Parts: sequence; C-alpha cells; structure tokens
Amino acid sequence: MFVDRAKILIRSGKGGDGCVSFRREPFVPEGGPDGGNGGKGGDVIIQADENLRTLMDFRYKRKYEAENGQNGMRKKRFGKDGQDLVIKVPVGTMVIDEETGKLMGDMIRHGQSFVAAKGGKGGKGNTMYTTSTRQAPNFAEAGGFAKERSVILEMKLIADVGLVGFPNVGKSTLLSMATSARPKIANYHFTTIEPNLGVVQMFDTAFVMADIAGIIEGAHEGAGLGHDFLKHIERTRVLIHVVDVSGSEGRDPIEDFEKINEELSRYSEKLTAKPQIVAANKIDILGCGPDPEDLLICDEYIRFREHVEKLGYPVFPMSAAAGQGIEEILRAAFAKLQEVLQEPEDAPEYEMFDFDRDDEDPDYRTVYGEFDGEAYVLSGKQLLKIFNSTNFNDNGSLRYLYRYIENSGGLEKLKELGLDNGDTVRIEDFEFEYYDEDYDL
Repeated sequence: MFVDRAKILIRSGKGGDGCVSFRREPFVPEGGPDGGNGGKGGDVIIQADENLRTLMDFRYKRKYEAENGQNGMRKKRFGKDGQDLVIKVPVGTMVIDEETGKLMGDMIRHGQSFVAAKGGKGGKGNTMYTTSTRQAPNFAEAGGFAKERSVILEMKLIADVGLVGFPNVGKSTLLSMATSARPKIANYHFTTIEPNLGVVQMFDTAFVMADIAGIIEGAHEGAGLGHDFLKHIERTRVLIHVVDVSGSEGRDPIEDFEKINEELSRYSEKLTAKPQIVAANKIDILGCGPDPEDLLICDEYIRFREHVEKLGYPVFPMSAAAGQGIEEILRAAFAKLQEVLQEPEDAPEYEMFDFDRDDEDPDYRTVYGEFDGEAYVLSGKQLLKIFNSTNFNDNGSLRYLYRYIENSGGLEKLKELGLDNGDTVRIEDFEFEYYDEDYDL
C-alpha cells in the first residue's frame, strides 16, 4: 500500500534531575556537597532515507519518544545523556508542525536531517550551588522539560519527469516500455492507484520518471484520486502529457488535452508553467504507421497536432503498446530536462518553522493563576521547574520559590481573582495557606 501522509506524536527526552548529596566517608568531617548534574534528554531527529518508499510504517506506530537523561548521582557523578531517537522518512517528505502549520523540514536529499524536538537540559546538582556564603546547599535543579509536538509527514515524490493524462491513455505502458518498472496494466480506468517510479537510461546518464495516477475532471477539488496525486506532480521538472489521440474511449483528444491542463492550472499555476511535452498515443488504432508519410494523411492526428502546437507545445506521435515513437519522446524529455536543470529553482512559498523562537519559548516564564472552586492554582513552565527543584525541608529553598512567585506576578494575579488571607494556594499537588506579611496571626 502506498501511504503518503501520516500524523505522529514526537517527544524528546526529559533532562535528568540534579542530585542533592553530601560526602559521608569516614574520617572526612564536613565533607560538603557532592551531588552531580543530571544528563541531557535525547533529541528527536528526523532523517531522509532513500531506501524508504512510503510512510507505511507510521500507520502502525504513531508515538515516538527519545530517552530521558539520567539523574545526577552522589560523589559528583553526572547522569548519562539520553539517547537520541532517529526517525527515518522517505526522500521527498515534508515535515509540518501541526499546531502552527509551518514547515519544519523538506527532506529532499538522502541523509538530510534536522532536530525536530530538543531534549531537556540536565539539572545542576547541589555541588554547583556552593558559594562563599552558602557552603552546604540542600537543593538541586530539576531537569529541563521534554518537548512534545504533533507532526504531519507529507510525502511528495521526487521525479525528473512526470506522466500525466486521463485514465487508460497509456501512461503505465509508456513507463513499462521506457524503464524496468512493472506497473499494473489493464484496459480499465484507474488501473494505477498509486504512483509508480522508473529509471530511464539515456546515453551515459539516467533520469527518474513517475507515472502519476489518472486525473479526471474536478481533480483539483479532490474528485477521483484528486489531491492524492496532483501533489506528486509539484516536484517533477518536466511533464509528458499522454493523450489518447485515437479517441478510443469516445472522447475528443483535444478536449482531453484542454481538461487536463485546466485541472493542473486550477490546482496550482506552477504546474502549467512546467515544460510540457505531448505524446499523441495510440496512433496505431487510427491506422497511422510510424513513418512520417503515413502521418501526413492521418486527419485526426493532424487536427490534434495543429491545435496543440499553436499553444506552443511540441507533439510526438506514439504507440506505447507497439513500442513506436518512444525513443523520440524520451530524447525530447531528456533535452528539456537538461535545459531546466540549468535554471535556478524557485524559492518555496511555505512559511518556515522558527526553531530559534521555539528554543526561546516566550511562554516559558509566564505564570498563570486561576480559581478552581476550592483553591487558587498557580501554573507555568518555569514555575514548575523551580517547584520541582525545591527542597521543602530547606528554608532557603522555600524562600526562593516564594520570592519567584511574587516577582513573577503570580501572587498579584491571584489577588485579582480574590485571594485573601487564609485561602488555599496550590501548585501541582502541594497546597499551602496564604497570609499577607502584615496579617496578625
């Protein structure tokens, strides 16, 4: 099964907590603090792999987590860093942050990678908090938070040449005759229900050709296979538009040509701007032979060719089933491809995800307050980290927590909600009663 879109949840590793520890060896009086730092949490890395063809694996596993950092240990031993998690995706996959809709990475080369979620920093042990006036700190820093985000993986095939046209016009046959690919071929519509790729050997080089599933009228709105496969044309550089010039399906080949181009245009103007070569297929059904003299008396082919050439597109007669005219089509596509490769690529129009802003996390230091009917609740990322670092048996550590709540504006927010002396304030599962410093107990 060809899967080209998936949604996964990724989570980096949490940083290890710093250790609170004091030397306890015999004959070492007043040994002092010796708590080590916690290890860094593992990163989630997304990497392009040319050996993968679809996003099938992500249908069965949706959650990916990196390893947490190890907590610090006594005797100044640091915790081990968490192992990074590498998620491999097919070349051509776009990685999109679901919350913002912004592009995090466009994986167009084998081995290309980026960090999609950074692991939390390791917390400092109490050894790091010693000063000239604080010789025995009885607290340590909690490890940094893990990053969790929902990510959309969307794959767009990367091919040099794309085959487009109505169903059953001979695209799969052309691909099978030009390459070693073996797509399903049968005399009914939508034989191809997933894109097929093949490599065309040309002179001393090669190019990749993709058979894009048949497009029908209304495809730009999702009709037929619609958006599922129109998006795969976006990365191709040259288009071969295959048309059944014999009208064997009871349709006018000129109308077929116009309708397909209209669908391409409505989906994206960029598709119609791509170089296009027209393959007038099934000339053998018209009774036209491969010789140019025979084509001069083939009225249906001449009518079609004159119309298309007026629009500026080159036309090549072909019978894919009989192997006629294929070499000429491929040579023309190769020549056009060489021209296109010399031109600079257009800059992408999508908005890029700002990793620098993500690292800063402007919401990190914000403290929130609410009343849940029973207690006044404080929350916030920085507040939670300080709370987790607090030693509630150490007055100095408790004073630091209270001072942070007051300086961050958390206390003021609770007062605006009606906080008064004797009311309960809650942080996580810890509750305490609030009393103003001027209140007379």
